[in-house]
Amino acid sequence: MIEGFEYTKVEVGPTAYRPGVAGEGSPVLLLHGFPQTHYCWHRVAPGLAETHAVVVCDLKGYGESRSVPGGPLGEGYSNRERAAEFVELVARLGFERFSVIGHDRGGRVAYRMALDHPDVVDRLGVFNIVPTSEQFARMAKGAALEYWPWFFLAQPPPFAERVISASAEYVLRDILESWPASPDAISPEATEHYLRGFTAETIPGMCADYRASFHIDRQMDAEDRDAGRRIGCPVLVHWGSEEGALSDSLEVWGRWADSVEGGPLPSGHFIPEEAPGELLASLREFLGAQP
Repeated sequence: MIEGFEYTKVEVGPTAYRPGVAGEGSPVLLLHGFPQTHYCWHRVAPGLAETHAVVVCDLKGYGESRSVPGGPLGEGYSNRERAAEFVELVARLGFERFSVIGHDRGGRVAYRMALDHPDVVDRLGVFNIVPTSEQFARMAKGAALEYWPWFFLAQPPPFAERVISASAEYVLRDILESWPASPDAISPEATEHYLRGFTAETIPGMCADYRASFHIDRQMDAEDRDAGRRIGCPVLVHWGSEEGALSDSLEVWGRWADSVEGGPLPSGHFIPEEAPGELLASLREFLGAQP
């Protein structure tokens, strides 16, 4: 799907994944967000593969990563469960340690991976997010309208699935046009790709993702915060300069990690496609030439 990447099939637990791999060097796992697929990295991954072994893959329940349905509270799709599956998947590909970079929902799986598997994650990148518990706290202060998927998709099944599926193309196109800084930032080719992955077959997995955030993930975050657990590896934080609600991201992540760097990039929500050159340069500097 991304030019230059070789795809294979890997089954981990109940999930059938189709990861793509390219390049040589220190390994890096790239994870996408809602409502996209791993194709969101198509402007970044080939360049990064010039200096690193890059793994791309759809999140559980998204795109071609098919799995069993989630439970009524999103069981099976929590960040902890998905992170554990990805650790095993990357090990099956031959990489015992790796860096993980996540945008949006993928960033939530990525930082959970760094918390739960510190012996595996070398470096962490999180884009356009703050930790889940922090996100819920700030939405309670009046920003809920901008973050409607958090509450709508978390409704008990099958309400959200049926409503979204009834107007799937309208919903997806509205997100891809209204969340970037410019409505034409996502190319027609990429939009068509995401449409093929936004169907009645995958939407339940996306809803399970958000249900798990509401019922499971934020409690995990609270437990970590109360226990004083922190992310020990270096952390790269980016957010779109047009997303003013995230301007305090470095301060927030500083409460969760020992070493944090980064800043805004000229973008709206979809950094990998709106600011690919700037993001690639930042990733190359952050990841360096590790053995």
